[in-house]
Amino acid sequence: MAQAQVKQKITPTVTVYGVLFAISSGHFINDTMQAVVPAMFPIIERSLQLTYTQIGWIAFVLNMTSSLLQPVFGYYADVRSKPFLLPLGMLSSLIGLIGFALSNHIAWILFSVLFIGFGSAIFHPEGSRVAYMAAGSKRGLAQSIYQVGGNTGQSLAPLITAFIFVPFGQKGALWFSIVAIIGFFILLKVSYWYKERISEQRIQESVKSMKKNSIKTTVIHSKIKWAMLLVVFLVFARSWYGSGISNYYQFYLIEDYGLSIKQAQPYIFVFMLAGVLGTFFGGPLADRFGKRNIIFLSMVGSAPLTILLPYLPLPYIMPLFFLIGFIISSSFSVIVVYAQELLPNKIGMVSGLTVGLAFGMGAVGAVLFGSLADIYSIGFVMILCSFLPLLGLLTFLLPKDEEVRKLHA
Repeated sequence: MAQAQVKQKITPTVTVYGVLFAISSGHFINDTMQAVVPAMFPIIERSLQLTYTQIGWIAFVLNMTSSLLQPVFGYYADVRSKPFLLPLGMLSSLIGLIGFALSNHIAWILFSVLFIGFGSAIFHPEGSRVAYMAAGSKRGLAQSIYQVGGNTGQSLAPLITAFIFVPFGQKGALWFSIVAIIGFFILLKVSYWYKERISEQRIQESVKSMKKNSIKTTVIHSKIKWAMLLVVFLVFARSWYGSGISNYYQFYLIEDYGLSIKQAQPYIFVFMLAGVLGTFFGGPLADRFGKRNIIFLSMVGSAPLTILLPYLPLPYIMPLFFLIGFIISSSFSVIVVYAQELLPNKIGMVSGLTVGLAFGMGAVGAVLFGSLADIYSIGFVMILCSFLPLLGLLTFLLPKDEEVRKLHA
């Protein structure tokens, strides 16, 4: 009877919305600080006389730092969770942000963005774990709430450029230190809840260990391994497209359509805002229609639009941009939940792979696209990016949701 009461207390099916909105707010602040870096690109490209390749290297250092370290922190958290890593990550980002605002040489900029990337690497696996723990039975919705915070923060990049960096320059980034301090205290409060939940889980594990049949060796099915590799590849394809748009499409609008820096920003903002909406609605849709189906539709459904985009007249770009952003981002949270269900005992590591490698592969794409833009043109890069969503056809090779459940039965 006592064991049953413990189990009921520590495995709730109720979704803890207060914690979800708090961790989503922390995600918003974390990714807003990351958005400061690409938002600054048009400013420092002119003030520091940077090439597209150098801009690509800045994106590379930022994103690869978080990418390579996210699975490491995620794996470490799977073995021994450290709730107070969340506010520590925010402090690291704050240090990097201040350095970035005051740097007057590319070497110092690269050094500063290391700290921002490091902070993100600490935050994301633990943040995703908190969302998973607070989800109850609504994992798709919970992951959407969590991810929409980050996507909203990223979507602010063009507005930050237009309304802060164009009038105030590079030092305008210092204003975001206030936001980082607020984020620190939000995540500190979340960490206390997280610590309590970890304690409860350890009690549950102790109860389970008393049962004879609970001791068994977990063997990962070959289909699960193959599916996980394919999920990571699909994340690569989507993140490369996102990297091409977020880092370089503003230059395409400036060079090929003759827009100013400020005039180009609303187009990028519409794309990112649509991504926020797509991320939010994708989770509940996946809960109802299946995760694999939404992953497939988000990539293949956006492909005809992405292929058409580079050839459109200016008045048609914004509405098409909205559709692309909404459709392609609808699987952002879904693919994380799908991967978590593939490896339910490796939540931190899986979150690091799917979210972390998304940033990392975007970083590789940023360098590649920057080099190609210097060799050929921005237009060439946009056309190349437009075909990437077609790789979503490989989603047919993933096991269906029901099959994933049977593999773990």
